Amino acid sequence: MRSALRLAARGLGRVAPNPAVGCVIVAGGEVVGRGWTQDGGRPHAETMALAMAGSRAKGAIVYVTLEPCAHHGKTPPCAEALVKAGVARVFIALRDPDDRVDGGGIRILQKAGIEVREGLLGNEAAELNGGFLMTRLKGRPLVTLKMATSLDGRIATATGDSRWITGAAARRYSHLLRVQNDAIMIGVGTALTDDPMLTCRISGLERHSPVRIVADSRLRLPLTSKLVKTAREVPLWVLTIPGNDRDRREALADLGAEVIEMPANESGLPDMRAGLEAFADRGITRILVEGGSHLLASLIKDELADRLMWFRAGSIIGGDGVPALQSIGLERLADAPELRLIEERRLGDDLLESYFLRN
Repeated sequence: MRSALRLAARGLGRVAPNPAVGCVIVAGGEVVGRGWTQDGGRPHAETMALAMAGSRAKGAIVYVTLEPCAHHGKTPPCAEALVKAGVARVFIALRDPDDRVDGGGIRILQKAGIEVREGLLGNEAAELNGGFLMTRLKGRPLVTLKMATSLDGRIATATGDSRWITGAAARRYSHLLRVQNDAIMIGVGTALTDDPMLTCRISGLERHSPVRIVADSRLRLPLTSKLVKTAREVPLWVLTIPGNDRDRREALADLGAEVIEMPANESGLPDMRAGLEAFADRGITRILVEGGSHLLASLIKDELADRLMWFRAGSIIGGDGVPALQSIGLERLADAPELRLIEERRLGDDLLESYFLRN
């Protein structure tokens, strides 16, 4: 099952809105089939593994990270394919909460006399497919916040100098995070200050750059920005509020950007909960939020952030530097958001700390 989970991870950022699934087929103590969900969600992991196993799948043991699908879509149900192949036992890490499955795949297998066991490394499978599960259970994508700061939590000096706080190893890892998500989001302030591309620049992975999203209530994103100039090459969505200049909207659209309007919240900014739900409706399951400090703070304040990836450099900027987070309106320490440390990792001279945010 651990091998199946490693296979499943290959699909992160490439298979939305489908889950990233891995499958391993074992016969006579030997792995005879391996598969993972392919780019775009098809073919499924089980289909790929069965094709590799061929006739050796008969009487074999199957390890799959998510319950095999039970509904007819672009392909027949994977549960029926396993029955047809004549497998003897199926270990399933996690049940699929999708209304079209939710135990249906298990019932198909059991009705055919196949032994089924659930829950093997279920927690690991749930973490791997946290984005898919979030869209099914909460109607929004999994939201991961990314911060790259000095030891004292600053992202730039008082003059705005910010390149580079972290080193080459940390920046390379940041690009890997991009391809593991379906979308990257920043606030318009970050877009104006940095004029970023928000693409993956790891050799061989360039074509897997995710959708880029800018939260921009007043459509201030320059038409000459790198994001807009490349909107026909890598998708660009601009999240805004109603009432902006029509010509401005049309100009962005003419250059390839998709403008998405959401109701304004009490601060006059796009309602982020509604925005996240709209992204989920468009097939996004995992979003990496890379700044700025106002956007990060608002997502924490509204309890819409699920993970935090904090890159910390061995440097100190001081109190006049730009903070990574703006105010979240905290008055009592007891009300501070709870974080649980998942992992610490050295990246050159920098430290990456990964946290769960408890909402």
